Amino acid sequence: MGRLELRTTFGEDAELYDRVRPTYPPALYDELESLVGNRPRVLEIGCGTGQATGPMLERGWSVQAVELSPELSRVARAKLPELEVITADFDTWPLPAERFDLVLSATAFHWLDPRTRMSRAADLLRPGGVLAVVSTHHVAGGSEQFWIDVQDCYRRFTTDADESCLPDPDSVPDDPSEFDASGRFGPVMFRRFRWEAAYTTAQYLDLLSSYSGHRALTTRARDRLYECIGALIEAAGGSITKSYLTQLSAANCLNQPLASS
Repeated sequence: MGRLELRTTFGEDAELYDRVRPTYPPALYDELESLVGNRPRVLEIGCGTGQATGPMLERGWSVQAVELSPELSRVARAKLPELEVITADFDTWPLPAERFDLVLSATAFHWLDPRTRMSRAADLLRPGGVLAVVSTHHVAGGSEQFWIDVQDCYRRFTTDADESCLPDPDSVPDDPSEFDASGRFGPVMFRRFRWEAAYTTAQYLDLLSSYSGHRALTTRARDRLYECIGALIEAAGGSITKSYLTQLSAANCLNQPLASS
């Protein structure tokens, strides 16, 4: 399955997605606030069920969101009634006349058309407004032996080792190339937030079921993979710890300096 097909899988079980997908570190929003002030007008691309949205609303930010999936949109509206969610494909959505202080995409920007996503995001920003791309990286740490052993499950029941060679957090690169190539933004600021989460066997298997690659497996392959992974977690005491790196890449529209923090 390609990008266009995989990005539609998240809405197949919107309630599961909402229940298991993690939110983001509070320090991320502190960093954003230092860039755009404490009452920004925000356009969020790919809000899912509101994992990144809720904390912005709690801070009193004015947020509109564009979400591809009708099912994820439905859950987001029910959970966050003050949120305006537009169900649309951002790649073809007619851009509004309104301009925003912040355009943010949290763990969703890579699903957009790489040919147009930078220019369309820039077109939504006021002069000097900020584009913030938040990415989530699975990194080394936590229950380290489990992440080594689980590779055998992926080798046996899938065509790849899904969690292989987890990078050291310090080795995840800062890559400004897409911002720079667009010609629409000033210097890129990078910030990193390392954190961990603990999962029981059932919680971790549910989390895997929210990932597009796992949802794309055949039922037989997924069941056998989960049986193998579940047995490993039980052998490790019934829970594991996973390490994450949240990376913020942010830049102002051209002709405006990037706000310092």
